[in-house]
Parts: sequence; C-alpha cells; structure tokens
Amino acid sequence: MSQSKRPDVTDMRVPFRDVDMNGRMFLASYISYAESVLATFWSSRPDVDDEPVYSPSKVSCMLHRPLHYDEPVTFTATVDKIGVRSIGFLIAVETGDERAAEVEIIWQAHAPEDQSPASLPEETRDWLYRFLD
Repeated sequence: MSQSKRPDVTDMRVPFRDVDMNGRMFLASYISYAESVLATFWSSRPDVDDEPVYSPSKVSCMLHRPLHYDEPVTFTATVDKIGVRSIGFLIAVETGDERAAEVEIIWQAHAPEDQSPASLPEETRDWLYRFLD
C-alpha cells in the first residue's frame, strides 16, 4: 500500500493474492485494507492522557462493483459519526471517479482498567470533527 501525504488516504493496486479465480477482489480484503487505512489514520491523532481503548462493535462492507487484479484503488477514511462513547468511520474505496465499495467500522471506547464504557476525550473529539463527513 502506498501512503499519500494525507493520513486519511492510501493508494494501491489490487494485488494478485487478494483476487479469486475470476480476478475479483475478495470481500474480506476490502475490510482488511480498510482496517489498515484506519490504523494509519488513527495513528495521526493527538496524544491524550488517560485515553480509552477502542474495540470494533460493527464492521460492514457495501460492494458497488468488484475490483479486479492490478486495478488502481484509493481508500479514504472519513469520520461518519461521533457519539459520546463511539466513533463511526466510513472508508470509501474508489477507482478513478467510481466508488467500488464502502466499509463502515464503528469503534466503542472502553476504560482500560475494567473495559467499562468510557467517554471520548475532548481532544480526540475535536480532532475527529476535522474529518467528519
């Protein structure tokens, strides 16, 4: 994967290992790459004292049209929802001017000590609003 200058965008070409015998990208690969893009995006957030831990509570993929071997693709992470204790991300999967898929990932915030629900820190919330779609 090729990281662009923006932490929320990654460009790549569909590798052979991620396609089936018909040359179409596996559905699980869309999700796997979306999670990688989200991890890179998330690593650019500001440092926060007493930050909660985050775990996924929902992952879904809406396929508009399959990608094929060696096709150029751009993954763009945006913030879709900001809740009190959760964050919704939408990762757009595009080739050229066409949207091929969308991956939705929702994270829940938990206290590191006992995994009880935790509120999003204000610094994190402020940072997320910059990427709200």
